[in-house]
Amino acid sequence: MAWLKRWWPVLVWGAAMSGFSTAGFSSQHTSHYIIPFLRWLLPHASPSTLDLIHHYIRKSAHFSEYFVFSLLVLRAICAGHAGSHLRWALVSILLVIGYAALDEFHQSFVPGRTALVTDVMIDACGGIVAQIVAGILLLWSNHRQKRGLPHFSSTPLETTHVK
Repeated sequence: MAWLKRWWPVLVWGAAMSGFSTAGFSSQHTSHYIIPFLRWLLPHASPSTLDLIHHYIRKSAHFSEYFVFSLLVLRAICAGHAGSHLRWALVSILLVIGYAALDEFHQSFVPGRTALVTDVMIDACGGIVAQIVAGILLLWSNHRQKRGLPHFSSTPLETTHVK
C-alpha cells in the first residue's frame, strides 16, 4: 500500500483530467461560460477577439493541467528516495507525454471533441516546464543549503536551518 500513498494524487489528478476530456468540457460547452465572462470583462472586444481569448484560455488549461500532473508524477517517483536524479525527471516527462497521447486518443471517440497532436505538444511542454522549474528549485535549495541558509524541508510549511 506504500505505492498508493505515493501515487493517489497522480491517480486523482489523472481522473480529473480525463473528466476534462468529456463532451461537457468541449470548446462549445466552455464557451457558454467563458465568453459571457469575457464579454463582461472586455465589453468593447469584438466577437473574434473573445473567441481567440477563449482559445488561449483552453490551451493554457492544457499546459497548466499537465504542469501539475508532471510535478505529481515526479513526487510519486522520487518519494522516499534521497537526492535527485535526472532519470526521474525524464521518466516523469515520458509518463506525461504518454498520458497526454492517450487522453487525445480518448477524445477522438468523444462526440464534440477532436484529438489534436498540437494539444499533446502543449501538454508535453507543460510537463517539461514543470520538470525544469523543479530542477531549478532543487538547485536553488541545494545552493542555499551549502551556504548555510534556511532551505525548504520535505514538509511544505516547515523550514529548517542547516549548520
